Amino acid sequence: MSSYLESSRFIDWQQSEVLDKAKELAKNREGVEEIAKACFEFVRDEIKHSRDYEMNPVTCVASDVLQHGTGYCYAKSHLLAALLRANGIPAGLCYQRLTIDNDEPPFCLHGLNAVWLEGHGWFRIDARGNKAGVDAQFGPPVEQLAFPIISEGEADLPTIYAEPLPEVVKVLISSRTFQDVADNLPDIEL
Repeated sequence: MSSYLESSRFIDWQQSEVLDKAKELAKNREGVEEIAKACFEFVRDEIKHSRDYEMNPVTCVASDVLQHGTGYCYAKSHLLAALLRANGIPAGLCYQRLTIDNDEPPFCLHGLNAVWLEGHGWFRIDARGNKAGVDAQFGPPVEQLAFPIISEGEADLPTIYAEPLPEVVKVLISSRTFQDVADNLPDIEL
């Protein structure tokens, strides 16, 4: 479990602003589930999805996501993992492979999280941000993710990663604008 609690280059929870925000979100909350829910709702509702809001800069590192208040789903999952880990809650990164439009190829990865909750085990949560047709919630033991798997070729990747996939990092750190990311969304072969 220790790798799901570590601070790292992209999940830099020991950076002071991230640590301060994590402690603020945990204040006056009792138990892991309440703290996890507060962290989830903060990232889902207060950090704007870069594509939805057409916002720059492109962020990847958790502290940058917090500082700029924006990120793609991948970057938002890095911040959520950082906030959870800063509160001593094991958190990992998960991915789905989804169609980009009209339920047919091409495909791209979608980033979300898994959190370890006593009594539930690994529980997936998706803080990408709600909008028309997207209603992700935190309600253990029932997962309510942003996107269901509905089309051939789509999949929930089964691994819970301690660090982001290289394909994701490459796109985020090499892109200058939200549109650059949108034009080069990462994907992997299944």
